[in-house]
Amino acid sequence: MRHLGREHVICCWQVDDILVDPGPESCIDTLLDALGDEQPRALLLTHIHFDHAGAAGALVREWPELEVWVHERGAKHLIDPERLVASATRLYGEDFERLWGEVVPVPERNLRVLGGGESQDGWDVAYTPGHASHHVSYRHRDSSWVFTGDTAGVRLPAGDLVLPPTPPPDIDLDAWRRSLDAVEAWEPASLAVTHFGAYADVDEHLARLRAAIDRWGALARETDRESYAAALRAAVRAALDEDGAAAFDQAMPAEDQWPGLDRYWQRTVPSAP
Repeated sequence: MRHLGREHVICCWQVDDILVDPGPESCIDTLLDALGDEQPRALLLTHIHFDHAGAAGALVREWPELEVWVHERGAKHLIDPERLVASATRLYGEDFERLWGEVVPVPERNLRVLGGGESQDGWDVAYTPGHASHHVSYRHRDSSWVFTGDTAGVRLPAGDLVLPPTPPPDIDLDAWRRSLDAVEAWEPASLAVTHFGAYADVDEHLARLRAAIDRWGALARETDRESYAAALRAAVRAALDEDGAAAFDQAMPAEDQWPGLDRYWQRTVPSAP
């Protein structure tokens, strides 16, 4: 789908009558046009951030029998998104509606609440925190494709650059490394990444992401928000053309990445006496 008129920012994946990460409500017209007369049976949400799950409630309003899969830590925020919207509005201000659109509650009766470890309806579920405490990944058993949300990072088809999106408040680098191990143990045929595309070079992709988590996590301890964002933008510009760099920054805004890592280090590194 196109986000704010730009391609290669947000994927919504369709597997038969299943949608994985429908994206924000601001893109819902594009999604409905692409579906045409097809009616999905279920939405599989990797996590509840608006760029992945913001359209869930609006789609349930469109199709009242639609089932929504979500991790147990995120379910309450789909049922009552008021706190989530208030928090995001403080961050995005007047830009919230333009970016993400309307956030519609999902009735509790529509939810299939997950803990991780389920195998049902041809799908396997793994709890994969690190980017978010309510993050899961899905393996489609028939194809061995793994739908990773943000766990497998951000990458565009035009290049090999793989970076971890690290917005606050849930970043946990140790948990993220363990989640990559869980994804790798599934032996995926391809990684389906929400931002943006499918990648069959699984081992190389995950190795680059592990190295990026180490590099950028360490850099966040040594710099401030402005310096970190400048370094991140320089890395993206060096790896991609102008259009690709703009899409990458829209999917993973550079100025939003340092605070999540800083919060992680504040939690995990003891203060000097």
